[in-house]
Amino acid sequence: MVRSERRGAVAILRINRPEARNALNAAVFAALNGHLAELRTDDSVRAIVLAGASGVFCAGADITAFDALRADPLIGQRRASGGTLWADLENFPKPVIAAVEGLALGGGLELVLACDTSIVGQGARLGLPEVKLGVIPGGGGTQRLIRALGKPRAMALLLSGDLVTGTEAATLGLVGKVVDDDEVVEQAIALAQRISANSPLAVALAKDAALAAQTGSIAAGLEHEKRNFVYSLASDDSHEGQAAFVAKRSPNFTGR
Repeated sequence: MVRSERRGAVAILRINRPEARNALNAAVFAALNGHLAELRTDDSVRAIVLAGASGVFCAGADITAFDALRADPLIGQRRASGGTLWADLENFPKPVIAAVEGLALGGGLELVLACDTSIVGQGARLGLPEVKLGVIPGGGGTQRLIRALGKPRAMALLLSGDLVTGTEAATLGLVGKVVDDDEVVEQAIALAQRISANSPLAVALAKDAALAAQTGSIAAGLEHEKRNFVYSLASDDSHEGQAAFVAKRSPNFTGR
């Protein structure tokens, strides 16, 4: 259901249900959660690219599972958000980049929104079309879309169910960067590799501080940033980065 590949310090996870346009079901959720749990403690991995197989990112939830979810509301409530998948992606200690080819609909777009940034093909199609099926997003789409776009633009997409192209999504600020359709995964890997060359500790602390900006006041966020800065300054990586800069050589970061 999910293929795992490696490119140096970058792990590439590919949702692999091409017969269902990589739609999300319980097996995909379990596989993604399992891979993330392994990668969390693998120090040789410094960044992750999340992609889809066969030129499609993810067409959303598997609609054929709706009847089973209706039969047990408690199961439906738990699976609506894929267990802890969305929160795990957003709060993962290593950077996660979505590589979006083809479709990113419903739960697929919610995956993109939970990642740190995204590389998207010009011809990709993104949206939250759940209202067209008589339901609403259940994986954080109503919350993260507002934070990404602001109320007016988010409401227009959320309530209409309209789709946008990759180019339009970049103009709206919904995605990180738009590229040619055949360059999406390689561009995402290239970004992940540039990130991987930096101090893994500093990257993790920067991500942690930035996420604090979404959950509290600016004053609380600044305090969070200050604590992380002081912590990073005392690290071995900080000393190594300074020494490498002075010696005009590449740093050898260890994450400590």
